[in-house]
Amino acid sequence: MVLEVQQVTLAVIVGTLAAIVYSLRVLVLMERRVARIEMHVENVVGKIMREELRIEKTLTRRR
Repeated sequence: MVLEVQQVTLAVIVGTLAAIVYSLRVLVLMERRVARIEMHVENVVGKIMREELRIEKTLTRRR
């Protein structure tokens, strides 16, 4: 079975489009993971800030 030039060109184009779609899918999944990590970091920072404020209040009361 010998493929003609048009068939080979079409196969290359379809393969390239499939690779682009797959790459976009991976990119979206990675963006979701990064967003989740950012949420966790924000939560930790919020907890640390609350703790720091609590410590500052206790220190100002002692003075």
